[in-house]
Amino acid sequence: MMILGLVKWMQPVHGYDVRRELLSWGADKWANVQPGSIYHALRKLGEEGLLREVATEQVGVRPARTTYEITPKGVDEFETLLRDLWWGNHQTNDPFMAAFAFLPALPRPEAAAALRSRGQVLRAGVESMRASMASAWIRDSKPVGVSWTYELWIARGEVEADWCERVADRIEAGVPYLPEGLAGRDDWSVGEGAGEQNNQS
Repeated sequence: MMILGLVKWMQPVHGYDVRRELLSWGADKWANVQPGSIYHALRKLGEEGLLREVATEQVGVRPARTTYEITPKGVDEFETLLRDLWWGNHQTNDPFMAAFAFLPALPRPEAAAALRSRGQVLRAGVESMRASMASAWIRDSKPVGVSWTYELWIARGEVEADWCERVADRIEAGVPYLPEGLAGRDDWSVGEGAGEQNNQS
């Protein structure tokens, strides 16, 4: 969807310029767009009839550059994908949640320290985004939607950082992990002789 949208916006456009624009947006971090796969994706979209090659240029010893435009079929596909993402509620997969599900498996001091560290990293990211929002790079060269996106990321980062601190406080205070009737089931200590087998799993 990102590549189709950029070609539609910038056409006619070289793959190099699509790649440069995506990287300037940081799309490799938040949209799972891998820089090395962009040229392959352009060719594949062309094979599927969503893009068409307009021209190929060879300048000196540099690699040939192909210019792309979007086709009517590509426009339909882009608009379908775009509306699906606008109107849908797609939850992102955060690997941290899988680790947090096993909260009792970590010693309490380590769990609290890890959460406080995560909160600090999130706050550092928030400050970096605030600095970017105040820069000429955002103000003078990017659509207003970019700064609004940064606002969303800042809000999410602040909320999660606050949550990390609150949960770390609860862990350090000894709040039980399980209801009273299930007490004892959060004992993750390994029985004698089982340590070696556990380490191999």
